Amino acid sequence: MKKILKRIGIVLGSLIELLLIAGVVLYLMGQARMNKVYTVEPSNLTLPTDAESIEYGRHRAETLCQGCHGADLSGVENWFTAPPIGRIDSANLTSGEGGLGADFTTEDYVRAIRHGIDQEGKPIFMVAVPATAQLSDEDLASIIAYLKTIPPVDHVVQERYFTPLSYIMFAVGMLGDMPAEVVSHDAHVTAPERGVSAEYGEYMVNTNDCRVCHGPNLNGGKSPDPTATWISPNLTPGGELAFWTEDEFINTLRTGITPSGHQLNDNMPWKDYRNFYDDELKAIWLYLQSLPKLEQYTE
Repeated sequence: MKKILKRIGIVLGSLIELLLIAGVVLYLMGQARMNKVYTVEPSNLTLPTDAESIEYGRHRAETLCQGCHGADLSGVENWFTAPPIGRIDSANLTSGEGGLGADFTTEDYVRAIRHGIDQEGKPIFMVAVPATAQLSDEDLASIIAYLKTIPPVDHVVQERYFTPLSYIMFAVGMLGDMPAEVVSHDAHVTAPERGVSAEYGEYMVNTNDCRVCHGPNLNGGKSPDPTATWISPNLTPGGELAFWTEDEFINTLRTGITPSGHQLNDNMPWKDYRNFYDDELKAIWLYLQSLPKLEQYTE
């Protein structure tokens, strides 16, 4: 009996040792993935100085940046928090104490917004990067030009923190891809001419996070938050939008109330998107109406 118990103990001990070794290996793999250094070509963007371009940059920042970085762009504490994984504060974009704007160059902004990397070339955790990476040179330059004009706000946010478990989860793919791993890293990007067209609507959809939540085909998708369980609705003609008019679509994004009287929840950043110009919303509507009819994503 003692020999059997001894053998069981040896087997269990060996299994525990193997699990510990596997955990350490996965932890190191996750760390290496999070700390990979990316080298990108400089954009050599020329920032505009005219009032019209800077105002357009303000408009784009209002609809695209404020949702995560706050109304004054000084960052949001606990922007993401999940005790088993860690926490992330969104960055203070101003030049105040704790802000990036004090020493960020134009290329630093480009690295963050277009490539999803910090000044050292390491990945940042900004879920909007797959969308903002598609901003045209002109739009990106206008946004950066505007960011350089915003008032300084003193707000020291904390550095990101990840638990040892999160590194293991990253290594095995449980937390998905990091933005820097999926964007193209092109040095230059162009866009269709601004106007009420399906082509420009597609550009607006691609650069405003719509696919991050509504899925690559816009027929619904899982939340980018790994701790959330909700599924976004279908935006193709296979969903509820097939029964809306253009005016109803615009009114929904302006008010947060659907034609059926349903209140959009806080997962949908309609309070930011209500600031779109009418022509931008009309272009988005045209693009959504041009999509193939797809069934609602449910998995």
